[in-house]
Amino acid sequence: MNEVVEIKALKDYRVWLRFKDDEVKIVNLRPFLGKGFTAELLDPSKFKKVFIEPGGGIAWENGYDFCPNFLKELEGEKVELA
Repeated sequence: MNEVVEIKALKDYRVWLRFKDDEVKIVNLRPFLGKGFTAELLDPSKFKKVFIEPGGGIAWENGYDFCPNFLKELEGEKVELA
């Protein structure tokens, strides 16, 4: 099963993710924000409060979340670990 083990909120609604298998990538979450209760996450101070859920997904205080399998399959910028 995929799990996010480390996350960093970046500017422009992107997040840096490291998965349990050590894959690292940056994904743009902007296309998923702006309607309904996700609109509040357009506030950068709220967006940066993203955290890892116990199941390895990511979430915010308002309850919006992404499952780790979706994040793993999401198109993103691959990052090589040094």
